[in-house]
Amino acid sequence: METGNRFGDVEISDPKVMRALAHPVRLAILERLRRYGPATATRLSPYVGATPSVTSWHLRHLAGFGLIRDAEGGTDGRERRWEAVGRGFRFVIATDPADEEGQAASRALTGEMFARAAEVPLRWLTETAPALEPEWIHALGTADTRIVVSADELAALRDALEETVARYINRGPAERPAGSRGVRLLLYALPETAESAETAETAEADDAEPEQET
Repeated sequence: METGNRFGDVEISDPKVMRALAHPVRLAILERLRRYGPATATRLSPYVGATPSVTSWHLRHLAGFGLIRDAEGGTDGRERRWEAVGRGFRFVIATDPADEEGQAASRALTGEMFARAAEVPLRWLTETAPALEPEWIHALGTADTRIVVSADELAALRDALEETVARYINRGPAERPAGSRGVRLLLYALPETAESAETAETAEADDAEPEQET
């Protein structure tokens, strides 16, 4: 099942672009530009873990792959101001065993994104949660669960979630109710292998069997 690009993301299919983006500084640059808007290499530098000159080098590479561009009025004769292209990006994980380059590149980018996101929940818990009002604590959600579905059902679930979230992503500031604020959404759907799924199902069946009296 194919899902539409409801979020207005930049779509990446070229393994060279995936490899170029699989770098902590470049991912940090994109995240900063998306969240806070146009900036120069000097302004970005303290937040992305690189000197202004190294940050500028990464910016030019990102621009070369069409992920960022010059911001309107972005050149003042001294420094360029850059902006992100699109609200975010999405990429296709290669599934053809013969496409070794595509598989390696998509794994590299996925791994870098996972590593970057790994610290987000704990940082939120220690730095942000203590300052939140009770209504926001009550509204937040955390879950770690397991579902048993087919590949088509998982694709349909992803599509339904994107359809729901897109309503909030695509509305303008005037459409947001009073008191709105940013919320970071992290969603992973990690299918099991057929072997591990069968093992889990067998264990569940064993647990469900009543004990025999002796």
